[in-house]
Amino acid sequence: MTDDPPPNPALLPAGLRDLLPPDADTEAAAMELLMAAFAGHGYQRVQPPLIEFEESLLAGSGAAVSDQTFRVLDPDSHRMMGVRADTTPQVARIATTRLAAVPRPLRLSYAGLCLRVRGSQLDPDRQIAQAGIELIGADSPTADAEIVEVGVEALAAIGLTRISVDLTMPTLIPALFEALGLEGAMRARLARALDRKDAAEVRARSGGDQALAATLTDLLFAAGPMTQALPRIAAIALPPPAAALAERLAATAMEISARVPGLRLTVDPVEFRGFRYHTGVAVTVYAPGRHEELGRGGRYVCGDAEPATGLTLYPDAMLRAAPAQKLRPRVYVPAGADRAVARSLRGQGFATIAAIDGTLGAASDPVSEARRLGCSHFLADGAAVPIAGD
Repeated sequence: MTDDPPPNPALLPAGLRDLLPPDADTEAAAMELLMAAFAGHGYQRVQPPLIEFEESLLAGSGAAVSDQTFRVLDPDSHRMMGVRADTTPQVARIATTRLAAVPRPLRLSYAGLCLRVRGSQLDPDRQIAQAGIELIGADSPTADAEIVEVGVEALAAIGLTRISVDLTMPTLIPALFEALGLEGAMRARLARALDRKDAAEVRARSGGDQALAATLTDLLFAAGPMTQALPRIAAIALPPPAAALAERLAATAMEISARVPGLRLTVDPVEFRGFRYHTGVAVTVYAPGRHEELGRGGRYVCGDAEPATGLTLYPDAMLRAAPAQKLRPRVYVPAGADRAVARSLRGQGFATIAAIDGTLGAASDPVSEARRLGCSHFLADGAAVPIAGD
């Protein structure tokens, strides 16, 4: 019998990873740019804890991520706690408790890590970074459009200027089914057919109701660029509850288009997948040529009845789609160099890498040592000199 080999100390659980240089610096710098853009529009930063009591974490909109929430027993209080899988429910809790008396509309922003029980096929990571905004206490197309406008500006700050925004109304199809009295198995089958974008199956599952089949397929085929989708949706005869939602979707799209001219805006009236706590217009942000989401958001209920809307951006996905970020140049500072000069270089945006006595190469050729330490410059005669060939 042989002993099992010791576990590899670098091995991490599935879906978790170390973020190494320079990627960690790049993500941190991107976060700062996003938060600066949010702050420029008056969104004030909050920082909820990573873990809190289960009953408060999963209350309200938090119930939608219950199945993605890690739970642990608090050894102090002997109560169950949850690690946040999404920050929006925590911001909603803060808004309705500690900031309940603050005048509305309330604009809040946040940035931090979340942990989920499982990843998806497109994104297997279970620890994800989020940066986002919440606009609480306003219910209008103007409020819906503001979060898109601010999000677009934040993305532009990290170099993502060519993006597309997909608008949906997750409550439209359920409202239509409710108005038509569709229940049970038939409703579930039609929802599944719409989710698959399968017009033939929609017709087959309509139970011989030609008017129902025509309405659903018309909505299905209405999806597309805003300028084409809105006239198609407006031409469909919908029951009053569903028609009101379609009108709100159109009004929001028009307001976004006016605020962000040139933005590629698409509309899908039958998409309702993945928006379990959204109660109105919902938003998904993409980069051209990429399938992963850069961000997601939309309208929801904050607390018991307060209207709110928000947008969460995913820095990991954004940095995969964005142009390479310019890193701070590194300058090697040999032993004995003037510390005031090094301080001045840091003020100019350099990172100074000082020689340390007794380390490999500290007393050798400064150019070779600068290369070994990953520097782009070395200090000579009081100036940062680029390394030839770099």
